[in-house]
Amino acid sequence: RTLRYVPESSQDKIISDEDVFETLLKIFKALFINDFSRQAHILALLPEIKCKYLELLTVEQKQSKVNTWNHQSQHVLSPEEVLFNTLGFSITRDRSSLVSAGTGVFVTKGFVPKGMVVSMYPGTVYRKHEPIFFQSLGNPFIFRCIDGVLIDGNDKGISRSVYRSCSRRDQLGPFQMSDESWLTAALQNPLAVGQYVNNCSHEKAANVCYQEFDVPGYFPVELKQYLPNIVYSHDIESHLRCVVLVTLRDIKQGEELFSNYYTVVS
Repeated sequence: RTLRYVPESSQDKIISDEDVFETLLKIFKALFINDFSRQAHILALLPEIKCKYLELLTVEQKQSKVNTWNHQSQHVLSPEEVLFNTLGFSITRDRSSLVSAGTGVFVTKGFVPKGMVVSMYPGTVYRKHEPIFFQSLGNPFIFRCIDGVLIDGNDKGISRSVYRSCSRRDQLGPFQMSDESWLTAALQNPLAVGQYVNNCSHEKAANVCYQEFDVPGYFPVELKQYLPNIVYSHDIESHLRCVVLVTLRDIKQGEELFSNYYTVVS
């Protein structure tokens, strides 16, 4: 499940990095606004940012009176509801339709068009030569990127402890640099279930593919709390590596997501 071969890295882009960035920005802003009351300690340190979000919140409330969406102004939607209202679909983990495949990921509501970010692969990001031996024992959730970077998406055992430790290490005052909620059943970022997407089979063709995305330095600091990845070595000056899953075709409500663990893009 960790093997990948792509002849040229430039070919490993189904959609542009700009499209990935804009999609993540859109859903993360919506999650932030939905959870606005809990963000007070962050906004107190960012007065200009606070003004921007207050304007966005005012627009949302005006629209809600027309659409009856979030009509109770203080009512907080679930992250899955925010995802549906923002991108037009929601996804969840459930028993896979493949025999003996365990957990899978399904589109539970709405419609996902071709070329859309539908999920993210959470986990601790390791460079090629960093120690990951004990974390890798019996671990089916290690993803290998084109350049040898590894992402450990296991939410149990040593992997879980390492992620939590790194996440808390990198927190800057009230600013969380990553999302720990993917380790629990109560996801703050509803996209962070990509490690449970099963491999395709003869009967079930792949309908999503993995695409690597380096988070740019200008990514809004207040939205980093929704990024489900953290670097193992915090002393390295480099962009945070994320992996998103992008749809290869239109996907309808009720369909399970299937990827190809051995990806050849030519």
